Order: sequence, then structure tokens, then C-alpha cells
Amino acid sequence: MAEIMHMVVDNYNELVEHTKDPTVDSWLLMSSPWPVFSILACYLYFVLYLGPKVMANHKPFQLTGVLIAYNFVQVIFSIFLAYLPFQESAFSYLINNACSAHRTAEFSRALSSGAWWYFFAKVTELLDTIFFVLRKKQSQVTFLHVYHHTITVIFSWVYLKYIPGEQGIVIAFLNSLVHVAMYTYYLIAAMGPKYQKYLWWKRYMTWIQLVCSFSIFLASLSV
Repeated sequence: MAEIMHMVVDNYNELVEHTKDPTVDSWLLMSSPWPVFSILACYLYFVLYLGPKVMANHKPFQLTGVLIAYNFVQVIFSIFLAYLPFQESAFSYLINNACSAHRTAEFSRALSSGAWWYFFAKVTELLDTIFFVLRKKQSQVTFLHVYHHTITVIFSWVYLKYIPGEQGIVIAFLNSLVHVAMYTYYLIAAMGPKYQKYLWWKRYMTWIQLVCSFSIFLASLSV
């Protein structure tokens, strides 16, 4: 039994070492999975246990200024992520090299760089849930909400570390476009009641998200 376990561990380590992208090892949070797992463990502990327990006997925090600043930054960040494929000419490269099985070193580097920024964005978005907890909006901390934020951090890290591919460009681009709309909505909503008249397009948000999700699904199958 010990020999079998030793063989499994050796094969796992060999697989991990051979499939990872060595160029990202020195990048922030990319040397090993433990920093990311630690962040997610703290996140889950706070939003599911510690935060609700502390806030049970505490008034909701008024985070108007913080939310305005946070959502504004997320809008700019999402615009930046949506613009990256054009800055790096990624879409042009995909069209011109659709039948090629090899990527240039320059394109691979740009792909990894963009993927890291996308991964980092997913880490910062964990604050969405933390703000819900601090404002005593625990009803919005649903299983799907927490699962979504957790799994996107894990998947984007694994993608960057082990399986960077062209399909990630399309997926990240579409997701970033939706996040521009979503965080713009949150930004205006955080500015107070007198700005609610500018949220007439709220009813379209669900449709935008559904169309994007379906487009991402198609992109993951076809690219």
C-alpha cells in the first residue's frame, strides 16, 4: 500500500511539474496553490461563519464611500481586461493563426500576462461578498454566489498555471464586458436614491448575464 501511495505521489508530482507553465512561477500568488487556498479559506471562514457571528450584534456598516470607490475601480479594471485582447492583438492573432498548433513566445507571454490580470481580478472580487456581510446583507450570500466566487478564483489560477489556451481570451473578454455593466450598475446604485433614475436598464441585467453565459459556453466548445 505504501508503495502504491508513493507511486501515486511521484506520478502526480511529475505530471504537475511537466504541465505547469514555468514562466509564471515567480509571479504574485503563482508559486504554489497554498497562498490562493489560504485566501479562499479565510474568505469562506469569514463570510460563512466569523462575519455573520460578529455582525449579529452589530449595526450594518455604512460603506457608501467605500462601495463607490470599489465599484468605480472594478469598472475601470473590467474595461482594462476587455481592452487587453485588442492591445495585444490577440484576436487578430487567433484569426490569422486559427489552423496553427503552435504559439509564438511573444503571444504566449501576452496570453499568460492577460490571464494573470484576470485571475487577480477574480481575487479582488471576493470583496463583493465581504461587503454583503459587513452591510448585513446575508440573504445575498447564497450558495451559488459563494460557489461562483470561489470556483472562478480556483479555475483562473489553474488555467494560468497549467492550461493557458486561446479559448481563455474569448471567455475573459465576454466576462469582462458583463462586469463593466454589472459594476457600473453597482456604482450608480451605491451613489444613492437620487441616481436610481439612471438605472432604468436594470431589468436587462439578467438577460445580459444569461446571453454572456451562453456565449462563454459556446466559446469554450468551439475555440
